[in-house]
Amino acid sequence: MTTKTEDFASFLAERFPDAGCTLNFHNAYECVCAVLLSAQTNDMSVNKVTPALFSAYPNPTALAQAKQEDIEKIIASLGLYRNKAKNLIALGKACVEKHGGEVPLVFEDLVLLPGVGVKTANVSLMELSSRPAYAVDTHVARVSKRLGFAKEGDDPLIIEKKLEKKFPKEMWIDLHHRTIAFGRAICHAQKPECEKCRLHEHCAYFKKTSSTKGR
Repeated sequence: MTTKTEDFASFLAERFPDAGCTLNFHNAYECVCAVLLSAQTNDMSVNKVTPALFSAYPNPTALAQAKQEDIEKIIASLGLYRNKAKNLIALGKACVEKHGGEVPLVFEDLVLLPGVGVKTANVSLMELSSRPAYAVDTHVARVSKRLGFAKEGDDPLIIEKKLEKKFPKEMWIDLHHRTIAFGRAICHAQKPECEKCRLHEHCAYFKKTSSTKGR
């Protein structure tokens, strides 16, 4: 690891030692659905709708038989709720038709389910089976670009591969959670609280704004 990666990992471990998944779920089915719903939506909002969703549709079989308008009513407070409702039903049907009514816990199968991309599969398997990955959401992407671990035009998959090359595999899961916590608490998209961060020497955003403000 370089000085920058060591400084980054050390700061996050010190500031966010207990960072973890903030979505509520009790099994693989609920986990995958919750992660799917969290796209472009904060976890707190997802946690408000999932109890009703899982009560009405407690397994993939029930979900496969749902009407889209009924699911939409439950998750209407979430971003992209119509598309998410459509994907949930399709996910339920795929689990019934291809996996015996269960959610598969193999990455290659999980990533092929409707609405489940690489990020959702990675996050789900991290939580369900501790499968190492440095999954990239909007917070991880933003922090990675500001600190120069990735370029502005990089997509999430490219960022993930770059991060996984920079940090030891045994650190990926903790770093994923801690980077998200850092993005939420300090390195905001708008008006980041740079005074709370000690990574200034590595941060392109801080250097740019400091020079603009004459600091």
